[in-house]
Amino acid sequence: MTRHLVVMLKEPHPGRVKTRLGRDIGMVAAAWWFRHQTAGLLRRLRDPRWQVVLAVAPDAEGLQSRIWPGDFPRLPQGAGNLGDRMARVFRSLPPGPVCIIGGDIPGVRPPHIARAFAALGDHDAVFGPAPDGGYWLVGLKCSAAVPAGLFDGVRWSSAHALADSVATLAGKRVALVDELADVDTAADLLHLGR
Repeated sequence: MTRHLVVMLKEPHPGRVKTRLGRDIGMVAAAWWFRHQTAGLLRRLRDPRWQVVLAVAPDAEGLQSRIWPGDFPRLPQGAGNLGDRMARVFRSLPPGPVCIIGGDIPGVRPPHIARAFAALGDHDAVFGPAPDGGYWLVGLKCSAAVPAGLFDGVRWSSAHALADSVATLAGKRVALVDELADVDTAADLLHLGR
């Protein structure tokens, strides 16, 4: 079965992407950072071991966008909170292992993704924790068996996001892989520079 690596992306319009970072450095600068960060990430994560798929928002604009490489398949994210959108992505892909990441994780490299897919060999789900209590990656062994209630009640953008998400997988074997940081604020950018 094909492994799918899904990258969740928003069109990099000022004021519509990385708004917490934008409050610190300006909305245009935050959108510029996101556009260039994701371009590099997509170049780095091309790998014959998995198929990269872009989950785009807004739906119509993202599906037609020329910002992202045209050779990657695209899916619309659709409506709802982050959990609704990720669960929809899992359900829309063919059966098999799927990992989902965001576009704002500068440290992610192919070995991180390979370890996540390897963890799905003997686990039902995998998470890549972030230092702030959230996570940079979530994966399921079989996209055809998405648990009912996946991501229900998760307190997004909080220190509880990882624990809440794991709790929606009660009875499933869950693995944790590498801890990586995303970029949400200017302080995150400064930490990255060190």
